[in-house]
Amino acid sequence: MSAVGAVFSCSCLRSGVWLLKPGMQKMSSFGLHTAARCAAKDYYEVLVLGGGAGGIAMSARMKRKVGAENVAVVEPSKTHYYQPLWTLVGGGAKPLAASARPMGSVMPTGVKWIKSQVTALDPDKNCVWLENDIRVSYKYLIIALGISLHYEKIKGLPEGFNHPKIGSNYSAQTVEKTWRALQDFKEGNAIFTFPNTPVKCAGAPQKIMYLSDAYMRKTGKRSKANIMFNTSLGVIFAVKKYADALLEVVKDRNLAVNYKRNLIEVRADKQEAVFENLDKPGVTEVYQYEMLHVTPPMGPPAVLINSPVSDASGWVDVDKETLQHKKYPNVFGIGDCTNLPTSKTAAAVAAQSGVLDKTISLVMKNKLPVKKYDGYTSCPLVTGYNKVILAEFDYNGQPLETFPIDQSKERTTMYHMKADMMPLLYWNALLKGYWGGPAPVRKLMHLGLK
Repeated sequence: MSAVGAVFSCSCLRSGVWLLKPGMQKMSSFGLHTAARCAAKDYYEVLVLGGGAGGIAMSARMKRKVGAENVAVVEPSKTHYYQPLWTLVGGGAKPLAASARPMGSVMPTGVKWIKSQVTALDPDKNCVWLENDIRVSYKYLIIALGISLHYEKIKGLPEGFNHPKIGSNYSAQTVEKTWRALQDFKEGNAIFTFPNTPVKCAGAPQKIMYLSDAYMRKTGKRSKANIMFNTSLGVIFAVKKYADALLEVVKDRNLAVNYKRNLIEVRADKQEAVFENLDKPGVTEVYQYEMLHVTPPMGPPAVLINSPVSDASGWVDVDKETLQHKKYPNVFGIGDCTNLPTSKTAAAVAAQSGVLDKTISLVMKNKLPVKKYDGYTSCPLVTGYNKVILAEFDYNGQPLETFPIDQSKERTTMYHMKADMMPLLYWNALLKGYWGGPAPVRKLMHLGLK
């Protein structure tokens, strides 16, 4: 049992004292929550919930700000995955092991790793509850709990993954099955799905389709394949510039796109996929498949649903420019678990981490946050084993490109950035709290320094 599992006694030392600094009473719209903190054995100046990209990056930044002994990360997983690599794992271009590292190896040295799961948040008392009714209190809370996968919301899953011909790049347990299904493909329908929910890395459901097309061409199977993308959306991509480019790829490679189709059932024993037609309520369509790639429905982690820190849909309710909670000024959110109106990607987390670092620094000094997040996110759209369209855009769906080139064009250089450079940047810069996205480079280029 970890240290937080020990018996604790009531101790409300320092409750509210840190708030009583000159000038704070005048800042009524900004004044931090003043309720006495929970009685608990364990207390940290900064408590981070989640050991994914956002949680580890912010814990590294907070360690430098307040000292390692004053920071804790709550994370039950033993392994940390670089999930953007799973597109290439599913396509056979990278091994799964390349995406994984022990959680302890990415946890900032000296920071307390609480190997438990959050069961409830009580921001009114500045504490959280963990498993076994353990409480941990905080001065500042950073919520980085990610997004939850819900294969079970599709009838026939997850048990359907016990059958061949079906895989999913969204889970470490199923991504290698995608590659096996692709290798075993003989002839028939190869179907790739996009659910009727928010998803992380919204480009990934079609990236594996392009890789599959390329693999089938390489192995001489393409003429026997009917490749289709069944998406619940009404467009292939949210940003028109990149959508137009992708539609050209689709046309050139004879790929079928069926809009407003949502996967609701998999009959894996019969190799059948059932879709609802979102334009015709009650109407379903059954497709026979030789290969099926499933993107699962997703949603906020269960602990956030009906939580005081969440909006009506269960996402952490933060200011979209500062990432500070709208009600609790000592609570912050980052990444996929938030209601930030932008795509949920690792690149977005990188940009958010830089802004959030500035926000928290000012809040700790009793100042108003001034750094603003513009919604920057990036999606390297893999269209082949050596081709990528690098989509970068903001809250308004406007391209926000880093390089002085037309990034809607397929480029080999962008593929190598995705496959080789970005993993290095992730492990050695983002997770260590040294990279806040490409904004500085972009600003220089916009100033004409090209």
